[in-house]
Amino acid sequence: MAGSYAHPEYLVSTDWLAANLAQPDLRIVDATYYLPMQNKNARAEYDERHIPGAIFFDIDEIADSTVDLPHMLPPPEKFASRVRRLGIGDGNRIVVYDGTGMMSAARVWWMFRVFGAKDVAVLDGGLPKWLSEGRPVEDLPPNPRERHFSARLDNTQVRSKGQLIANLTSHREQVLDARSSGRFNATEPELWPGRRPGHIPGSKNLPYTQLLRPDQTFHDGDTLRAKFAAAGIDLKKPVVTTCGSGITASVLALGLALVGHRDIAVYDGSWAEWGLPGDTPVEP
Repeated sequence: MAGSYAHPEYLVSTDWLAANLAQPDLRIVDATYYLPMQNKNARAEYDERHIPGAIFFDIDEIADSTVDLPHMLPPPEKFASRVRRLGIGDGNRIVVYDGTGMMSAARVWWMFRVFGAKDVAVLDGGLPKWLSEGRPVEDLPPNPRERHFSARLDNTQVRSKGQLIANLTSHREQVLDARSSGRFNATEPELWPGRRPGHIPGSKNLPYTQLLRPDQTFHDGDTLRAKFAAAGIDLKKPVVTTCGSGITASVLALGLALVGHRDIAVYDGSWAEWGLPGDTPVEP
């Protein structure tokens, strides 16, 4: 059903990846990430098994280490330095996947796009779909050859707390929250410690899981458009996505991009920043 996407090139199927594993310009990225409270080790899982040739992208390490917030975007120089060491350079075809199926891979897809990569896609269904089809994995450590990567920050795809505060008055952008309805409505505990429950005033809620089928592949384009509309989003107007810490907000951003939305940004700090005690207003 990818024919109903405006931009089907942002996803690749397991069939496509299996047929193209040997392409010399292809770089496969394992972007598996788990929340601290999940008590799982993404790097250890990668070391145990990964898609052949994949390198591991550490979301917590390729981040801004100067702020006390989780995995905020790093400066362009740090991003370029880290991905060069991973063997990713200008002109590579990048395919990102994760061990959940569709969660953190979208964040790394977004990061590459923010820093100027054009040819980057997410593996639809991720590692779980790949494994369910009996496709190959390996435990070999990669030996990447450093490449040149030119990182140029595109600020139009990123929003800060200050911009979200200004938007409370201007209402220029729609804000769409990817967290569960319980966290959004403060009927469930907030996962990030020390954060107030609730949501950004005026924001809409669309749990990112609603964009996915049971096998963690994206719904077809018509279904995605209907999901956004049901959440109260006008696809002709700008959208800023948010979540707990900027990870699953990127799933919404990818979904919006698939259906052709051109004015999408991610609030990088998300609830890990907004929910802290302070000057940010919160609605239950």
